[in-house]
Amino acid sequence: MGRPMVGHLLDAGFPVTVYNRTVERCAPVAERGAVVAETPAAVAAAADVTITMIADGAAAEAVYHGDDGVLAGLSAGDLVLEMSTIGPELARRLATSCAERGAELLDSPVSGSIPAARDAQLVAMVGGEAAAFQRARPVLEAMTRAQHHLGASGAGAAMKLSVNALIGVTNLALSEVLVAAERSGIPRDRALDVLADSAIGSPYITYKREAFLDPDSVEVFFTVRLLKKDLGLALELGRSTDVPMLSIAVADEALTLAAASGYGEDDVVRMADVLRGRADALEASR
Repeated sequence: MGRPMVGHLLDAGFPVTVYNRTVERCAPVAERGAVVAETPAAVAAAADVTITMIADGAAAEAVYHGDDGVLAGLSAGDLVLEMSTIGPELARRLATSCAERGAELLDSPVSGSIPAARDAQLVAMVGGEAAAFQRARPVLEAMTRAQHHLGASGAGAAMKLSVNALIGVTNLALSEVLVAAERSGIPRDRALDVLADSAIGSPYITYKREAFLDPDSVEVFFTVRLLKKDLGLALELGRSTDVPMLSIAVADEALTLAAASGYGEDDVVRMADVLRGRADALEASR
């Protein structure tokens, strides 16, 4: 996700300093003019706006804290855009830590996957002060097609969990009905055509069409492991807001089954393969 986003910042004329735990991954943007730093602290020290895009909460904690972390490099007046999917509680804690150094953090996760990042079609969901959001907007506009300011610190992170929770439920339901249609004699591609044209049609069905048709032939964009992490955070959000997350709990358990079936690092469309395998095993046992 981060690499194409950096490319759009460079295209927009921003001077960019980058860091990655695997330094070789910085090479493509370094060739285009980005400066490669040795630590997250060095990135924050070089920038007025620091952007973090990290896999999970544990990685975020590691990148922000410590002698070489983002917090160590911040100065008063700096702005931080935390664009990972880490949940509202951690986002607010990081915002407090930034405020102690005179900086402001906006939780700014995005909806969309690698193709959307490549085409600058991501959607940003932002929590934090409105004035800080206006400061951040030129940077966000370089990387995203839409930017939504949703309220106080943590609001963007909470909204991202809501979006990804719905992806988890949609992916499971789509996998179920697709496999049932196939076992009723309907070709997979025709079933997807009807679903896309129906009242329940959504961009997700169109976007994932080729992956559902032939998962071996497409790039992995959203792994079972990462979606399961997000659904776990969504369930925590439900508990903290007293909202039963019934369908999300089922989708989370389905991802547990997919991971146990060996698909943890595969794309979430492999849920259909899990269901096909179960259905075939039941039929063979009769």
